[in-house]
Amino acid sequence: MTTYRNAPTHTVTAGGVTYAYRDLGPRTGVPVVFITHLAAVLDNWDPRVVDGIAAKHRVITFDNRGVGATTGSTPKTIQEMAKDAVTFIRALGLEQVDILSFSMGGMIAQVIVQTDPQLVRKLILTGTGPAGGEGIKNVTRVSHLDTVRALLTLQDPKQFLFFTRTANGRRAGKEFLGRLKERTKDRDKAISLTAYGAQLKAIHRWGLERPHDLSRVQQPVLVANGDNDRMVPTPNSADLARRLPNAELVIYPDAGHGGIFQFHEQFVAKALEFLERP
Repeated sequence: MTTYRNAPTHTVTAGGVTYAYRDLGPRTGVPVVFITHLAAVLDNWDPRVVDGIAAKHRVITFDNRGVGATTGSTPKTIQEMAKDAVTFIRALGLEQVDILSFSMGGMIAQVIVQTDPQLVRKLILTGTGPAGGEGIKNVTRVSHLDTVRALLTLQDPKQFLFFTRTANGRRAGKEFLGRLKERTKDRDKAISLTAYGAQLKAIHRWGLERPHDLSRVQQPVLVANGDNDRMVPTPNSADLARRLPNAELVIYPDAGHGGIFQFHEQFVAKALEFLERP
């Protein structure tokens, strides 16, 4: 059985860009496309979340333009990133997908569901917020601050950015970072500083945008986060769930931005139940 630890990396070229992606799980039903977070490459997805969803659904993860093994230059707006994601999805010949998104990926997913609604059947938005959402314009400052904290304490910045500083949060962070190292062969290239800078600009712009009219989004949406998200403050998740007509909200206790990774068992069970509903 293919797991995320050994799933081969494929490429597909469209619009002058060669996208790197991984593809696993059964070939029946609607595929679930994962759209990832700031600075992330293919190896930043928690293998427990990928494998958990791939046990029942086809799962496709990919690198955004200019990130990891995908060619091209990284866009400086969320809207351009959404266009790239649609280009990638269509290049695989897919006419309808479910989207599981995290953080910046959730911003991209919100644009896709508005510009290409027929492409999306169901949407999972985790650790994310709406355009103009509370505190989103501060992501750059928070990221820089926690990167410095991590360097000074010889830790991974995700320990600070994704998890609370409680005993539970620290333990969950260590376990998550351990899982990210399980794949040892054919690992993706790290993001470049240029691409990272472009992504930070895009998120900052998203935080300054006027709110979008989410009342037109008719798809079922699952919104999830930790109760103490410092990167994209948790009230944004409640705001999304309130403004989307067909949404439900799950908040995990004593958890930060990476709540879905800390509570991966509960999250996978909830996501599967949501995806399998008629």
